[in-house]
Amino acid sequence: MTSQIMPTYARLPVTFERGEGAWLWSTDGHRYLDAISGIAVCNLGHAHPAVAKALCDQASKLVHTSNLYGVGLQEQLAHQLCELSGLDNVFFCNSGAEANEAALKLARKFGHSKGIENPRVIVMENSFHGRTLFTLSATGNAKVQEGFEPLVDSFVRVPHGDAAAVAAINHPDVVAILVEPLQGEGGVRIPPDDYLTALREICDQRGWLLMLDEVQCGMARTGRWFAFQHSAISPDVMTLAKALGNGVPIGACLARSKAAQVLSAGKHGSTFGGNPLACRAALAVLETIRQQNLLARAAELGSRLVNGFRTALASNSQVVEIRGKGMMIGIELDRTCTELTSRSLAEGLLINVTADRTIRLLPPLILSDDEAQQLIDGVVRIVDEFTAQ
Repeated sequence: MTSQIMPTYARLPVTFERGEGAWLWSTDGHRYLDAISGIAVCNLGHAHPAVAKALCDQASKLVHTSNLYGVGLQEQLAHQLCELSGLDNVFFCNSGAEANEAALKLARKFGHSKGIENPRVIVMENSFHGRTLFTLSATGNAKVQEGFEPLVDSFVRVPHGDAAAVAAINHPDVVAILVEPLQGEGGVRIPPDDYLTALREICDQRGWLLMLDEVQCGMARTGRWFAFQHSAISPDVMTLAKALGNGVPIGACLARSKAAQVLSAGKHGSTFGGNPLACRAALAVLETIRQQNLLARAAELGSRLVNGFRTALASNSQVVEIRGKGMMIGIELDRTCTELTSRSLAEGLLINVTADRTIRLLPPLILSDDEAQQLIDGVVRIVDEFTAQ
C-alpha cells in the first residue's frame, strides 16, 4: 500500500506494536532491545505500569480544558519542577522545540526591555534546538537548515565547550547564551567540567541570561535530575521535554529571577500545553524516578556501560573515543557509520548514529544488569564486524 504520510523520515523497515520495559516487539514478532528510548524519551522504558495507570485514570476524569482556566495538575507539576531545579516558574508546552522557542522569545523580550532593537543570542556550533524556524536558526547544523533560508538573523555562533570563545564576543546586542550542557545530536559532546561555571560568570558580568537546553540530557539521564546540577551553578532559563512525559508530549520552559518576570499574560501561550493528561503523566514520571532511585541507577549503570565498551573495544584502532555521562553515551568511529542503525536490527538492537560517525546510546534508566551486558555485547559485535571490512 502506498503511504500517505509525508516522507519527512527515512524510516527503517520495522514497525512496532507493543513494548515492555527495555524491549519492543515488531508486527512480525521479533523482539528488540531499545537502546535509544525513543531518542531519550522513554527513560522509564515502555508501558511503565505507573505511567499507564496514571494515564488511564486521568483519561477517565479529564483530558483537556484550556489555559483560560486553572489546571490543578499543572500547578502541582510546576511546583515539583521548580523545587527540583531551584528555578521560579514554568511555561508548559508540547515539545522541546516549543520549549526552546519560548526561551528564545523570552530572551528577545528581555533584550527589548533593555532597549536593544535586535537582541542576539550566543549559540554553539553543532547544536540542535528544534525545527521551528526560530529554533532551526539557533541550531548549528547547516544540513537541517538547508532549504529554509532566510533564517532568523538573531544569533552569534561559537564552538561548543569553548568558554574563551564566548568571552571574546564583544557585541552590544547580545542578551543571552543558549547551550546544551551536553550535545546530543552533535555527537554526545561533553564539555570541560568548568564550562557551565565559566559561562555563568560571563553572563553575570555582562547581564546576559544563561539558558540551558536540557531537552535531551535532562530528567535524570546523566545521573542528576538536570545536567547542570553536575556544576555548582543555576541557569536563568532551562528547557525540558522528551523524558518528562515518558512518551506523552509535554515540554517546559523554566525561568528564575529576572527571567521569570519577562513573559506576561498574552505574550505567549499554548492550546494544549500543560493539559491534565500530560501533567498527570509527568507527575507519575517524577514519582517513579524518586521511588526507584533512578538518579543513582543512571550514574552507576552509565559508568558500567562506558567502562564495558572501553574495555571491549580497546584494541579496535578505528574507535576514536567513547564518551558518556550517565546513560548518555557516544562511541565515535573514524569513519561514517550511519548504516549501523539498520545493521543493528539483525542483532535485535535499536541504536542510533548521529553526526555521521558517532553511535549514540540512550538506554532506558530501568535497564537491568543482564540487559546492559546484552547491549555491550551486541554493540561491540556490530562495531567489530563493521570496522573489520
